[in-house]
Amino acid sequence: MSRFKVEETFKLDGQPFHLLSGAIHYFRSVREDWEHKLYNLKALGFNTVETYVPWNWHELSEGQFDFSGNKDLKHFIELAQSIGLYVIVRPSPFICAEWEFGGLPAWLLKDKNMKIRTSDPVYLEKVDNYYKALFKILTPLQVDNGGPILMFQIENEYGSFYEDKKYLKALKDMMIANGVTVPLFTSDGAWEQCLDAGHLVEEGVLPTGNFGSRTDQHFDNLEAFMKKHNKQWPIVCMEFWDGWFNRWGDEIIKRDKTDLAEQVKIAVERGHVNLYMFHGGTNFGFFNGCSARGTVDLPQITSYDYDAPLDEAGNPTAKYFELQKMLKETLPTIEQKEPITHSSIAVTDIQLKDKVSLHNVLDDISTITESLYPQSFEALDHPYGYVLYRTEVKRSIDEEKFKIIDARDRIQLFLNHQLKYTAYQQEIGEEFTLPLEEYNQIDVLVENMGRVNYGYKLFASTQYKGLGQGLMMDLHFVNHWKQYAIDFDRIQEIDYTRGFVDNTPAFYRYEFNLDEIADTYLDMSDFGKGIAFINGFNLGRYWEKGPIVSLYISKSLLKHGKNEIVVFDTEGKYAEILNTRTAHKNILLEKE
Repeated sequence: MSRFKVEETFKLDGQPFHLLSGAIHYFRSVREDWEHKLYNLKALGFNTVETYVPWNWHELSEGQFDFSGNKDLKHFIELAQSIGLYVIVRPSPFICAEWEFGGLPAWLLKDKNMKIRTSDPVYLEKVDNYYKALFKILTPLQVDNGGPILMFQIENEYGSFYEDKKYLKALKDMMIANGVTVPLFTSDGAWEQCLDAGHLVEEGVLPTGNFGSRTDQHFDNLEAFMKKHNKQWPIVCMEFWDGWFNRWGDEIIKRDKTDLAEQVKIAVERGHVNLYMFHGGTNFGFFNGCSARGTVDLPQITSYDYDAPLDEAGNPTAKYFELQKMLKETLPTIEQKEPITHSSIAVTDIQLKDKVSLHNVLDDISTITESLYPQSFEALDHPYGYVLYRTEVKRSIDEEKFKIIDARDRIQLFLNHQLKYTAYQQEIGEEFTLPLEEYNQIDVLVENMGRVNYGYKLFASTQYKGLGQGLMMDLHFVNHWKQYAIDFDRIQEIDYTRGFVDNTPAFYRYEFNLDEIADTYLDMSDFGKGIAFINGFNLGRYWEKGPIVSLYISKSLLKHGKNEIVVFDTEGKYAEILNTRTAHKNILLEKE
């Protein structure tokens, strides 16, 4: 029997346990910074931290598992325990979380016959292989084994997708087979249809709800659902949304601190709560997710600040102190401490040292393949980032008609190294003309902007990235392609003496020295679109359309002495001097 039980309330070692939890995603923060965020959660008076586990973060290539460094899940959980926190883990194959493909590995897309997130035995075999590696880490950390883990999630918001109970039961059985003894739960929208489709009550699995407003109504719904199934179990909001995520070109979404505190108070008084997010963090690298509105995909920005009680750097916000005050009034015996705030610095006059055009170093930093037809990112085993597709065409007439069919997500076409055409999503497929010469090299740089992480487009054709069906010239598709899958792990191999051409995608290298290190924010407002690295670490995407035109740099990524910034910009825009700031730069706010 587990030490942690689901009865009329939660009980730990026979004593009532009031679950006060906050979400902190270890994968959206640097390992050295985890303690700061966890401490501030404990200081608020909470007793538990919750985290998802993104499958694609740990099994980037099928069968190759990585739980080291910033991916050291075991260390995160043990650190939480050392601070005095219990842990809720949501290791479901799908997590949503505004994370690339909802946490599912892109290599699953290679088998177009596989039915993902169902009881398809081929898919379940992939999950089983992952779980065997994952639960070797998680099972010994359960509260029953002296660890801090109280509960595991089976699947995430499944009632908003399918109703395959055989699938849910298969996941439960896998977890039990891998040594899980603590309680299991599902989490869904807190209304009848979602709860019905996503629950596994008959298997003893606790149903919980996700919401961020109308708390009384949603708690009533959960109570009614329990009564319908003759259960007197705890009422839990597993995701109490205290803010929201943000998309390129949109204004930052904010939530009033007083309204939040009032609604959380209801949840605390009536049941149990997990704040989503307590700390949002950063979508480093290429792992931002993407939502969808009709036929339009809406990739999320690099900052996952979420307007949470802790900001992106892990420092307390006005929301934190409003919640702190409310909790002390509502639960007078709660133990609280002063939160820790890290300082930030501005670094000025960071000088450009080198620059080189992409096409001059492409061979050195790419995996090159050749094929008759253009291959997708997935077929190339290059799921994220950029691929450049190259071909040659002959001139029949001086100005030729072209189309690019089904490419995703954003493309730039270069004729003999000169930019001629840019298109994004719905623009792709429109006809354009090019003036041809005797010899014509065509390069198409394609960027994967992030796969949809939620909803009906989860397995749409648009989740396959690359040049799609390809380039049409006149009325036929062009054949014979070279594909350059750009490997940004090889940027240290770049030879900056190879030559620079204005208005082409290029790399820019900067150096600066630091006597003292602190958090900072890299101002990218003079650039167009691309990614930036600090000392080899991929900080994520920037884009001049905003709203945020800066990138968060944790002090843990900086060094005493010499530091290096490398920028890859696709738009031909750059600055001779870079600066950092003490806070993010929101270009939409500055335009007001």
